[in-house]
Amino acid sequence: MENWLTSIMNEFGYVGILLLIALENIFPPIPSEIILTFGGFMTQTSNLNILGVVLSATAGSVLGALVLYGIGRQLDVEVMEKIIDRWGHILRLTKKDIHKADAWFDRYGPWTVFFCRFIPLVRSLISIPAGMSNMNMGVFLVLTTLGTLIWNVVLVNLGAYFGESWDVIAHYMDVYSKVIYVFLFVLFIVFIGLYIRKRQKR
Repeated sequence: MENWLTSIMNEFGYVGILLLIALENIFPPIPSEIILTFGGFMTQTSNLNILGVVLSATAGSVLGALVLYGIGRQLDVEVMEKIIDRWGHILRLTKKDIHKADAWFDRYGPWTVFFCRFIPLVRSLISIPAGMSNMNMGVFLVLTTLGTLIWNVVLVNLGAYFGESWDVIAHYMDVYSKVIYVFLFVLFIVFIGLYIRKRQKR
């Protein structure tokens, strides 16, 4: 995949970066770390510049986030209630659980959207619950853009600084991603365990 990504960026420049980052947001397994660090390296070997790479990557991120936000808007609370009516007994979920989750996101959603832009995988998927909770689109766009901009500036500049060794940064970011995935998996298991225990006590 790495060769495919870098060849597209070499051929299409800023447009290639924008489209790849947009796809990365919609299909999280595509590694943004490679796109951004290689984009930074390209500023040293082509007519691309850091500002252009950062802006095109940020535009791609926001575009992809809006697609997932729109999907989330179609999966609002009423739709989720219908799903719970049909499958809730299997998923061990109730309408009350859905409303509690929605209320939590209404309260903490804005900061969640911002900080999750720095967490691999979650940084893309967080746009869906934002849409589901009907978060104000203006607020969503501002926080998504700000969080994404910071992430992009750091990785593009690292790629430019390390030059031909840009893949070293990509490697360390891959390690960072794997650590985060393990942490999220453990957290998910703990959450499920606590939830089942709570239901059993009831």
